[in-house]
Amino acid sequence: MPTAPSIRLVIVEDHAMVAEAIGLALGRAPDIEVVAQTDSVAGALAETGRCQPDVIVLDRRLPDGDGVAAIGRLTALAPRVRVLVLTAEATASVAARVVAAGGAGLVVKSSRLGELESAVREVAAGGVVFAPGLLPGVLDRLTGRAGHMGAALTVRERETLLLLAEGASTHEIGERLGVARNTARNHVQHVLEKLGARSKLEAVAFARRDGLLD
Repeated sequence: MPTAPSIRLVIVEDHAMVAEAIGLALGRAPDIEVVAQTDSVAGALAETGRCQPDVIVLDRRLPDGDGVAAIGRLTALAPRVRVLVLTAEATASVAARVVAAGGAGLVVKSSRLGELESAVREVAAGGVVFAPGLLPGVLDRLTGRAGHMGAALTVRERETLLLLAEGASTHEIGERLGVARNTARNHVQHVLEKLGARSKLEAVAFARRDGLLD
């Protein structure tokens, strides 16, 4: 009997023990091939471009950036790839961000490895994986009923907002994003304008209120 084609998988997780456990568990599946493991957004971009995987299991919070904000760049490198986000806590606002970014699912880190394996197969087959209880909130946010203006933020502006929430200065934002100081200042100004905030502190407060930092 011919075997089914393997699902080419890249794992992006910065906790070594978690990454090793996921790699070992999923690598044993007869239809899943772990083609790369990495621990950063930069590594994810490099391995996605090199390996052209079918599925990426992507940690939401990585040392060099927000995993969800990187989904668009990953899918640009491999248009057929499906991204499954790992998170410590799943909320409707996080799920809505994943959907809006082009992700295919959200799995809580406390889930069993067998559930993650099933989720990888589901998204590889073209499905989506979200807890049923999250879907009403996701639909509310995507259709605008949640009332926040975060959907207007670009990927760079969302990254800027996350850095503002960490207390980063404009100079530090420029260094972290790899852009000139004037460009970083423009990103900050656009964030303030789109959130209707008069200061960085107020922008972060509005973002927390509307779940943009979840």
